[in-house]
Amino acid sequence: MTDRKTELAANLAKVEERITAACAAAGRARDEVTLIVVTKTYPASDVRILSGLGVRHVAENRDQDAAPKAAACADLPLTWHFVGQLQTNKVRSVVGYAGVVQSVDRSRLVTALSKEAVRAGREVGCLIQVALDAGESARGERGGVAPAGIEELADLVAGSPGLRLDGLMTVAPLTGEYAGREQAAFERLMDLSTDLRRAHPAATMVSAGMSADLEQAVAAGATHVRVGTAVLGVRPRLG
Repeated sequence: MTDRKTELAANLAKVEERITAACAAAGRARDEVTLIVVTKTYPASDVRILSGLGVRHVAENRDQDAAPKAAACADLPLTWHFVGQLQTNKVRSVVGYAGVVQSVDRSRLVTALSKEAVRAGREVGCLIQVALDAGESARGERGGVAPAGIEELADLVAGSPGLRLDGLMTVAPLTGEYAGREQAAFERLMDLSTDLRRAHPAATMVSAGMSADLEQAVAAGATHVRVGTAVLGVRPRLG
């Protein structure tokens, strides 16, 4: 084993232990929670090692980093998730590799994703990004739509060719009533997921929780956790 493979294997094992313990504490089966490793700022060589260690889901938040990395790893059995704020001029590129876009938060983005998915002959899974720090009509600090906007956006995704409505995503807010209350934020997301599934029963995915708060997300009922630093280490500074 190379030093990097040994390091990643050890980190992955620790994260696996945390998820397993969190599932046990919540009375959930381990297979109810999927680990997505956030590989942003790390090289394709790390993605290749992770794939060899059994990782099947990876996430990126910047197309300019993700596109070449996904191309370099095209032979691997991976599902790529796009988790960053997505500008419409990047949609064609992102649709080329992402199986799931977790940051859908406005109708214009839905329209662009649908057009490119049809053009590429692909089906792209979509999560509505929920901003729990938004007012009733505003967007959140880190993107996302206010809870009041979920229904309209979900209906639009569900009715758009080339797109599949998979569920909801959130990032624990830094401001507002849920700041510092990750568990409460994730429980609110689960309530919103229950509401969504009344109209869209197949939209069962709930993506919440990162390296620092994955236990709270699992306790609340998240189906997917997005972990970067705990697996890959502290990110190198950009620039």
